[in-house]
Amino acid sequence: MTGTMSGRVAAPSAPGRLGEAAPTQELAAYLAGLERWLTDRRAELDRLDTAAQGSSAGDSLTPDLVLALTMWQAIRTRTDELVAVWDAGRADAVAREKMSQLVWGRLDSGLGSALVSLVEAVTLCDAMIGQVRVRLAFDPSTADDVARLRELRAALVRCEDLAGVEAEPLAAVAALRERERRLVEQAARGADVGGPLAELEAATARAERDLIVQVSQRRTLVTGRAAARATLDALETREPTLHDLADRCRREVVRPPKLAVPDVSRLGPPPETRTELDAYVDRLGAVQRAFDAVADAYSAPLRERAELRYRLEQARAAADVNGRSASPTVRAGYEEARTAVEQTPCDVDQSRYLVEQYLYLTRDLPHPGPEGTRR
Repeated sequence: MTGTMSGRVAAPSAPGRLGEAAPTQELAAYLAGLERWLTDRRAELDRLDTAAQGSSAGDSLTPDLVLALTMWQAIRTRTDELVAVWDAGRADAVAREKMSQLVWGRLDSGLGSALVSLVEAVTLCDAMIGQVRVRLAFDPSTADDVARLRELRAALVRCEDLAGVEAEPLAAVAALRERERRLVEQAARGADVGGPLAELEAATARAERDLIVQVSQRRTLVTGRAAARATLDALETREPTLHDLADRCRREVVRPPKLAVPDVSRLGPPPETRTELDAYVDRLGAVQRAFDAVADAYSAPLRERAELRYRLEQARAAADVNGRSASPTVRAGYEEARTAVEQTPCDVDQSRYLVEQYLYLTRDLPHPGPEGTRR
C-alpha cells in the first residue's frame, strides 16, 4: 500500500511475482503509488541538490547525489515500460505476466554490474537519499546525537539481516558495530562525537546499499540456477523421445534426415557464478533449438506418409462414388500407390508422386451438356 510517513510518500508494495500474471487491481494501485513515489523523491532530490550547492560540503555530496539521481532515473525508465505494457488498463494475462517480470526481474540500476529488481532499486534509492539527507542535516552544535545513534543502530541491524551467514559481509558489519560501540563509550564520557558519528553514518549507509545489491545478486543467481535446472530437466526428459522418433524415422522412411540428437548430459549442472550461468543458459537455448529442429526434421516425413495414406483412401472412396474405380487403369494406380505408402521403409517422394497420379486418375470427368457439348 502507498501512504505517507513523516510527510514523505512511502514506496508502494509490489504485486505478483516472477512467472505469474499480477492481479489487475494490484497492478493499478502499484503503478499509481510508484508514480507518487517518483514525484515525491524527485522533488526531494531537487531540494537536496539545492541545499548541497549552498553547503560547504557540497563537493563531497555530489557523487552521492549523482548516484541517487541515476538510480531514480533507472526506476523512472522501468516505470515508463510498465505503463506502456499496462496500456491504460487493457493489459491481458500475458501482458500482466510481462509486468511481473519488469517488477521482479533484473534492472540496470546505474551501478555498473550491480543488477537489482525494481523493488530493490526503490529501497536502494531511498537509502541513498537518506544518506545524503543525514549528511546535509549534520550540525555539531545542534545535532541530537542520541537520536542519530538510535537510527544508526537500526541501520546496523538491517545490515546484519542483509549479511545473513556470509562471513565477509558479517565481518564488515561487525567492524561498523565496533565503531558504534566505541562512539557510545566516548559520548558517555562527554566527548564530542559529531564528526566520527557523521563518518560512521555515511559508512553504514554505504554498507547497507552495497549489501542490498549483493543480496539481490545472490537471489537473482539462485533463481537463475533454479530456472536453468528446470530447463535442463525438461531437456533430459525430452531427449529419449527424440531418439525414439529418429530411430522410427530411420526404420520407416527411405533417405531419412541425418541430424544428430544433442547429448544433454554434456552440459553438466548449472554453474555457480553469474557469468558462467549466463553462458550456460545460452547453451541450453541452443540445445533447445536443436531439439526443435530434430523434432521437425524427423516427424515431417512420418506425418507426410500418414497424410498420403489418408488422401489415398479418401480418393479411393471418391472414385467408388463417381465410378472411376471401375477402370483397370485406376485400380492399378491405386494398388501401386498403396504398395508404395505401405512399404517399410517408405520412399516418401515416390509415394507422393504415385498418390498425386492416382488423384489425377480419379478426378471427376466433365459431363456432356444437353446438346453434346462438355460442361
